[in-house]
Amino acid sequence: MLFNEAAFLDRFDVAAKAGFKAVEFLFPYAFDQAELQEKLGRNGLKLALFNLPAGDWAAGDRGIACLPDRMEEFRAGLAEAVKYARALDCPRLNCLAGIAPQGADPKALHDTLVENVCFAANALSKEGLRLLIEPINTRDVPGFYLNGTQQALNLIRETGSDNVQVQYDIYHMQIMEGDLARTIERNLTQIGHIQLADNPGRNEPGTGEINYPFLLKFLDRIGYQGWIGCEYKPKGATAEGLGWLEAFR
Repeated sequence: MLFNEAAFLDRFDVAAKAGFKAVEFLFPYAFDQAELQEKLGRNGLKLALFNLPAGDWAAGDRGIACLPDRMEEFRAGLAEAVKYARALDCPRLNCLAGIAPQGADPKALHDTLVENVCFAANALSKEGLRLLIEPINTRDVPGFYLNGTQQALNLIRETGSDNVQVQYDIYHMQIMEGDLARTIERNLTQIGHIQLADNPGRNEPGTGEINYPFLLKFLDRIGYQGWIGCEYKPKGATAEGLGWLEAFR
């Protein structure tokens, strides 16, 4: 679902009117499950994914999965996320690693993240749900612990779970790594979801340096079958910024 000026519950109508068949959002936890079900059903929308509870967002938290002193909070949040995923028929949940506190023991952060991801992957597997982990750039979120594709792949390997995949955000990885097409193709089987925005500005495709006409056709050519989430900030009104989408329909 696109960022826009509308109230959260109005965005479902806007997305359906714009021609989208599915939506995603950061968090559902402030809203009644039945109300969200009604919005999705009335608009004929699927829910592609949402995030596990990520701490106090307003206070600056961007996930808690790597924080040793918040493991109980992480597990309680996971249980709450499962309830929403069941109610909203959402097949995948994204785990935000969080920001590494200054002076924290790197091994403790790493070990905590591995343990939490392993726990979550196993718990979600029992529910028929998939866990995703997302590398995020450290320019927009200084200190974010998980910030590269290979780091995410190494983490998945270390868990030993077959129920964890990467949420690959093109915008974040353009900033951190570049080499988008080859990275996606090389790791296609381990990418469970893709998000997009252009860089710089995090606006819609066509406003920055990323060659989206090439990249979207490339994703088709290599056989990517998942959703692509439009996690960008429109430069103007949401509907006016969808011209890029019409060219690819």
